[in-house]
Amino acid sequence: MIKISYAAKRKIIMDELQGALENIQESDINKLVECICTADTVFVVGVGRVMLMLQAFAKRLNHLGIRANFVGAIDEPAITEKDVLLVGSGSGESVFPVAIAKIAKKYKAKIVHIGSNSQSTMSNYEDIFVRIPCATKLHLIDEISSRQIMSSLFEQSLLILLDAAAMMIVEKNGIYNLDDLWKYHANLE
Repeated sequence: MIKISYAAKRKIIMDELQGALENIQESDINKLVECICTADTVFVVGVGRVMLMLQAFAKRLNHLGIRANFVGAIDEPAITEKDVLLVGSGSGESVFPVAIAKIAKKYKAKIVHIGSNSQSTMSNYEDIFVRIPCATKLHLIDEISSRQIMSSLFEQSLLILLDAAAMMIVEKNGIYNLDDLWKYHANLE
């Protein structure tokens, strides 16, 4: 019988996350935070598990009093030049996010791309690029390899990066009492 160890898998994940997160440029995160803090509305787009991480971030932004929505939501407003589109795509080649970025650019919205591939199709539309140098389906030379399933390392890193950005937004906006944020939390639970 094969012994399967949670502790061993946890260590792999934590070590890989440490390596990926340490390789994200602080200056890029500062640009991301500034862009979000000056936008009227933040829109997020991605596909699959990446979109789930971005939806979690949009929810957190709403908790911080920042209007945020995900592309395709039933209550999605129109995007304008005062808004930002946050695109998550490790490869920067996913068809739907690229198409949405192209449309958002037409409306002069600022585009922030969080991904791994700096030479992607998305680079034609992005104003800010935040690189998480994790393994993608493209298997680029300078990507951090992962023993996890498919793009799990990118998705995990994305969520933690965005949670760190949320903490930076709290500090930047002078939110000193985190208990005050509960007034924005869903209460129909």
